[in-house]
Amino acid sequence: MGKAADLSEFDRGQIVMARRLGTSITETARLVCCSRSAIVSIHAKWINDSDTSSRRQGVGRPRVIKEKGRQRLSCLVKQNRHQWLS
Repeated sequence: MGKAADLSEFDRGQIVMARRLGTSITETARLVCCSRSAIVSIHAKWINDSDTSSRRQGVGRPRVIKEKGRQRLSCLVKQNRHQWLS
């Protein structure tokens, strides 16, 4: 099972403003349609860092061949099509 998508910047701003206005965690969670734990973690991050942006890294196995290498390989195959078929 994969991770849930990150909340948008708008949703994060709504969370911060709702909590600053005194809205409860449960009411804020209903407003933004996310979990209570997400509300708590985003609000705590904003209090500590004054920032709510997500810095989630890409997941999965790193590519073996970089983009430039893939283009070069593709070019070589197109130049020598008959050599690769034999």
